[in-house]
Amino acid sequence: MAVFLLRLGKSASLAVNKCDTPAIDGATADFFSLGFPDVFPVSAEHDRGIETLLDHATASFPDSDPPDEEDPLIQVAIIGRPNVGKSTLLNALTGADRAIVSATPGTTRDAVDEEVLRRGTRFQFVDTAGIRRKGKTYQMAERLSVMMAQRHIRIANVALLIVDASDDLAALDANIAGYAHQAGKSHIVIVNKWDLVSGVSRAEFTQKVRDRFKFIDYAPVHFVSGLYGKGVQQIFALVRRAYQASRRRVPTGELNRFVATVDFDRASTPGGRKPKIHYVTQAGVAPPVFVFFTGRPEKFHFSFQRFLINQLRAAFDFEGTPIVVKSKRKSR
Repeated sequence: MAVFLLRLGKSASLAVNKCDTPAIDGATADFFSLGFPDVFPVSAEHDRGIETLLDHATASFPDSDPPDEEDPLIQVAIIGRPNVGKSTLLNALTGADRAIVSATPGTTRDAVDEEVLRRGTRFQFVDTAGIRRKGKTYQMAERLSVMMAQRHIRIANVALLIVDASDDLAALDANIAGYAHQAGKSHIVIVNKWDLVSGVSRAEFTQKVRDRFKFIDYAPVHFVSGLYGKGVQQIFALVRRAYQASRRRVPTGELNRFVATVDFDRASTPGGRKPKIHYVTQAGVAPPVFVFFTGRPEKFHFSFQRFLINQLRAAFDFEGTPIVVKSKRKSR
């Protein structure tokens, strides 16, 4: 079928279904060998990648929609451990007492969502239940609320990780951040209750966050006081920017011009052997997935993979979103 379509001389793209998670997206690199210039990982069951595929398929269609068509919707999951101020932040973002606020941990059991229209963009904020360690969830209702919180992370576009500035950063905070990172979600670290802190500068606390959450160094750190509304309005712009970064698609030609400018001598690899990169293409978005074609069958070493991610992030402004880098041996 692939040969038949390519012989027609028509514009053709390939959709690879059942890519339910970002971890599977890299497997789509094998399908480039069929000869299609554009390959899209999608999941029909989970509605993943469909919008990107439709945008590509309809890019050449005449614009018949009115300029005031429906505003885009960004789904935002507010996550964190109990009693860090998630419900207070939701109320500050929406300007209404939508969520119950209490000093008692575990008050929020069901996810509370609220939609806000801000400068032409619709934001749907979901206040999830506080996530505890597995050994601390005793009641069935609480276990189900944690499972629902994890589900809302999977279907969100951007995750707001709320940490308590007046309390020490805990291992549980890192575990919760890991849920969103492994799901390939854009990330913003919100340091709440900053009004209760004295004697510590923002730079010092930011460094503490970086040391604890090294795996989400791409996430911006923002300081707020949900109770008094300080710094809350800037969250909208941060969410919009992280969302746009996660869906940014870089043309193949621009990517290969970028590779030509990279100083690979700065990369550290075991034994000093650096793979020769023939070309690179972007295989997906949300999160952005890049496939580097080399002359070697082995996968990139972690340090070299990290180097490429940092170079891509600096060149194309991918702040706030994870990046997936895959390697594939170039066909002879």
